[in-house]
Amino acid sequence: MRLDDLSEALAIGRALTDGGITALEYTLTNPEALDAIMRVRAELGEAVLVGAGTVLDAPGARNAIAAGAQFLVSPTLEPAVIACGREQDVPVICGAMTPSEILTAHRLGADLVKVFPARTLGPAYIKDVLAPLPALRLVPTGGIELDNCRAFLDAGAYTVGLGSALIDPHLVATADWPALTALSRRYVQACSRAD
Repeated sequence: MRLDDLSEALAIGRALTDGGITALEYTLTNPEALDAIMRVRAELGEAVLVGAGTVLDAPGARNAIAAGAQFLVSPTLEPAVIACGREQDVPVICGAMTPSEILTAHRLGADLVKVFPARTLGPAYIKDVLAPLPALRLVPTGGIELDNCRAFLDAGAYTVGLGSALIDPHLVATADWPALTALSRRYVQACSRAD
């Protein structure tokens, strides 16, 4: 969730989990993200994994873990974030774009590699990277929508990361939580594996 206002973080989290979303990420671009992580973890418990996004350095990683983050996400290749996650036994999804960055993130111990921006690269890029590197677990983000999430999974992505297409600003502004839950269900159905 990359939102300017996280005052409704719990209501948004409930709507998303009611719709079948199993992991929520609060980006550290919002100074209230750590508080949101604590509140959502306390209220939703084991119903969902709660993580911190846009983690750019070791202090940010440590603060997120102290707030209760169950996973860390960096937008770029950040060895210090990977190292901190490994030290604390917290999974890290490290951002990368080129095959060299992707392999480096994997070799440094990233649990998953966030391939960004997916909209620009497309599903064929995922398939092409995995052809010589099939052991990698790639998570395309940035531009994943209802009409393309299945194509990324069919290309071999481990899972996909959803952002503003799911956290519809209009639904949040109008507090239309039933509509947000319904949209979540549509994404879960569209992105579910056939196997």
